[in-house]
Amino acid sequence: MKFSPFLLYILSLPALAQTPHIAPANNPPHLTPLAFSTGGRVLATPASDTRFGAHALTYQWPGTYFEAAFSGTAVDFSTGSGHEILHITVDHGSPTPLVKPAPGAYAVTGLVAGPHSIRIDVVTESQAGPDTFLGFALPPGEKPLAPPHRLRQIEFIGDSHTVGYGNTSPTRTCTEDQVWATTDSSQAFGALVARHYDADFQINAISGHGIVRNYNGSPGDPVPVAYPWVLFDHKQIYGDSNWHPEVIVIALGTNDFTTPLNPGEKWKNRGALHADYEATYLRFLEMLRAENPCAYFIVWATNMANGEIESEESKVVDQWKAKGETRVTFLPIDNLSFTACNFHPSLADDRTIATDIEKDIDAVPSLWSLSH
Repeated sequence: MKFSPFLLYILSLPALAQTPHIAPANNPPHLTPLAFSTGGRVLATPASDTRFGAHALTYQWPGTYFEAAFSGTAVDFSTGSGHEILHITVDHGSPTPLVKPAPGAYAVTGLVAGPHSIRIDVVTESQAGPDTFLGFALPPGEKPLAPPHRLRQIEFIGDSHTVGYGNTSPTRTCTEDQVWATTDSSQAFGALVARHYDADFQINAISGHGIVRNYNGSPGDPVPVAYPWVLFDHKQIYGDSNWHPEVIVIALGTNDFTTPLNPGEKWKNRGALHADYEATYLRFLEMLRAENPCAYFIVWATNMANGEIESEESKVVDQWKAKGETRVTFLPIDNLSFTACNFHPSLADDRTIATDIEKDIDAVPSLWSLSH
């Protein structure tokens, strides 16, 4: 199996009408591994079941996806154990959800003979532990086609707003289980923007985590501390020579500022928190710039916390510009309803955020030609 991250393939032939059927393949026939592309950060390790390829891919950051193409009537894929929801999409049709899929092989059948694309989106968040994907494979008689290859790349860095936390919920009142069940990163604003530009994307975000402070002072790595790693275990630094995003969209501050400081936290007052936040954010942006010298940055914020988030993020951008940075803009987004779980952006809000970001990107006509 060839593993080639962050590529796109668009079938030249129209999708054929079908009603795909997805079911466990307890005794799959002889299979041929199918090359596929991957979006998101993954750790490749030797696979125990090589029918789907030589490597198993372990992932933990949200919004990971896998894509392949073939000609025939059926395709198989295999997953490891994981507390997740997968959306299986054939030929850009309506996704079929797999909720907490059991580990093992699955067969996608019932397709009209001809060329097809298949995509698997991981739509839930996996803070508690990583999940695994083993790959795609073809039954006898099916023909492999080249996997996707896209020319544009966008990276989204943030917190629960970027994850798509509870964004499909019809109500603000949610249990933890309901938050998990109604989170859909594939419908969050990052995925919407990426589809608009036919771009591959990464969502490097952690719900409840900030720049220097997590929600209500809770423990765990702030996002800049977790960011360098493939997984949250700090064992493997992320690096991919194929990942060169033209645009980096970042929003962090909701968890730093929407709750008051608690006794025992390291900041004596709000001013000390502001100073730490600004200095750490600026260092984080400069680190991102060093790794992405041609990328265009969009730093956005809502007017939550009585405008404190917008004020602090705009200060950081101003400080960066004062040091000579020119390829960055600050984007306030104030017209959100926050009607999803626990006052988070809804699907309508995600569309609003996506539209505002797209307008900002479109204002820089040369943006897509500078990073390659």
